[in-house]
Amino acid sequence: PRTRRNAALIRGRRSLGVRNGPGFAKQRYTLHRVRDGSSHLDSALLRRHTAAMPDRITAPAVARNRDPILEVLRGVLPESGKILEIASGSGEHIVHFARHFPQLEFHPTDPNERAVASIKAWVKDSGLENIAAPLMFDVMEAKWPFKKLDGIICINMIHISPWRATEVLMRGAASALKHGAPLYLYGPYRRRGVPTAPSNEEFDQYLRAQNSEWGLRNLEIVSILAQSVGFLKPEITDMPANNLSVVFRRS
Repeated sequence: PRTRRNAALIRGRRSLGVRNGPGFAKQRYTLHRVRDGSSHLDSALLRRHTAAMPDRITAPAVARNRDPILEVLRGVLPESGKILEIASGSGEHIVHFARHFPQLEFHPTDPNERAVASIKAWVKDSGLENIAAPLMFDVMEAKWPFKKLDGIICINMIHISPWRATEVLMRGAASALKHGAPLYLYGPYRRRGVPTAPSNEEFDQYLRAQNSEWGLRNLEIVSILAQSVGFLKPEITDMPANNLSVVFRRS
């Protein structure tokens, strides 16, 4: 059943973090840019709220993973400062985090207008004042317009995007983060010496069948890349549903 659910989540998705390939989620709402450049919502995955909030999108998986992620972030994020989220998608995660970290200033980003509209709606409905207006931003931009950040959050992007997206993410994060600041990643990985869960193996095969540039990344290779641009070795936490929290700190 998990494999079928994962397969359904990939159908019809457009990148919410990279220009030419999906970069959003194993278990989250996303959009897909089809070959002709158009995009559409996967109606099987998304539920609109009432007519009073027509722009707000709900991703069912957020309710399952937001609290485990929050518990890890409690030991990762600083006491104060500016936190950027890459590929914010529906906006539900950042609203949840901002509610529990009122001393932090959160900056959601996404390259898709539909997602940005959803983020705005969730923020407005929350009444929170520590979330900046969402910015239309594609992680593949050659030059990032961010400096002196106190943290970056990127959930479920690396395995559903070309490897180049990970390279750009690492370089951009390294240039934008303050020394010692964290880059938080969440998602499934392969690890040397650790058997990959059967559900993740099947998920990886499905991803590669959709796009040969997608797939679960080897965490050791991601770590080598991160260290080559100025990050320390990662702090790794096992998460539910065979995912990992991976924290790289700017050296």
